[in-house]
Amino acid sequence: MSAKIRLGILGGGDDSLIGILHRAAASMHDQYEIAGGVFGSDYEKNKAFAEKIGLKEARIYKDFNALIRGEKALPKNERMQAVSVLTPNFLHFPMAKKLLENGFHVICEKPLTTSYTEARILEETLRESKAVFAVTYTYTGYPMIRQMKEMIANGDIGKIQKIDAQYYQGWLNPIVHDEEKRRNTWRLDPEKAGISCCIGDIGTHAFDLIEYVTGLEIKEVLADLNYLYRDNEMDIDGTVLLRFSEFVKGVLTSSQIATGEENNFTVKIYGDKGGLKWEQENPNYLYFLQEGEPLRVLKPGHPYNSELSLDGTKMPPGHPEGIFDSMGSIYKGVAKAIKKEKYHPAEFPTIKDGIRGLIFIEKTVESHRNGNIWVKIAE
Repeated sequence: MSAKIRLGILGGGDDSLIGILHRAAASMHDQYEIAGGVFGSDYEKNKAFAEKIGLKEARIYKDFNALIRGEKALPKNERMQAVSVLTPNFLHFPMAKKLLENGFHVICEKPLTTSYTEARILEETLRESKAVFAVTYTYTGYPMIRQMKEMIANGDIGKIQKIDAQYYQGWLNPIVHDEEKRRNTWRLDPEKAGISCCIGDIGTHAFDLIEYVTGLEIKEVLADLNYLYRDNEMDIDGTVLLRFSEFVKGVLTSSQIATGEENNFTVKIYGDKGGLKWEQENPNYLYFLQEGEPLRVLKPGHPYNSELSLDGTKMPPGHPEGIFDSMGSIYKGVAKAIKKEKYHPAEFPTIKDGIRGLIFIEKTVESHRNGNIWVKIAE
């Protein structure tokens, strides 16, 4: 299969924060063409947005069910092959499930669903469909995150003994302190976002990235979450202690009320021979620490990096690789899988990663609600 993959998009319209990220990522490596979709709930705005980005009105549908009917009516060599689900959390499960049942590959925003139960149903649906399914934990696409993963696997820092992840934002501050705004923001509505806001939104990124780079699984969590107001059911800040084994421990801190912070995501992994540190706001630098040695700074695009890292690098050394490039690397990996080409299993997060994320969310909230106790994570 050499032609571009015909891609549909659900959500991600004109007022979406992530829509442009996915559209740019899909176009980046010349692997996809956007065929149409449903970009929002208002059909007239939907059509106007489609015209703005140069899509034909014939493939812009009134709603999700109309898209399924319309695409299934087309000859197989014309219909969408894959669909990106960029809608609010509560729509991920019903949309992804129906897409799989109707023969589409799926690229889904995180969290995968709003519950672990839904996630396992989706996994069974995927097994029966034999489609390709990706969950867009965006940061796994950064070249230096992939380099970090390979260095840890190669033993460059030795046996892991300390793990520290911090993800701080401040965008919820002006919302949570306004009673009307916090009642009308979908991320603070458990019916639309699930049981968690901060942990479910950005804490899962930290959780996924820790397991991605280390190759370890978190076995137990102990959480202390913060809500600020009694009428707010959704966590907006939290600290989670992590146990990987008897002698490997860590901490994950996540906040959306860290005043003044933008997207401060930092991951630090320490072994008995050295440490690695990466900061999302300066993503082209991977810091390599060793006892008694000068600090080394690794950058993307150089031949000293791993094949996995270089595959996720588009530009020559010295040219910034950012979040668009990171998402583009994920879309590139998914395209390889759809086209049945050879690819590295670390090129895109799968439904397994999405399920792990749901377990983490539910167990973290359970730990907090039961009095900040240790809770086992198990599938």
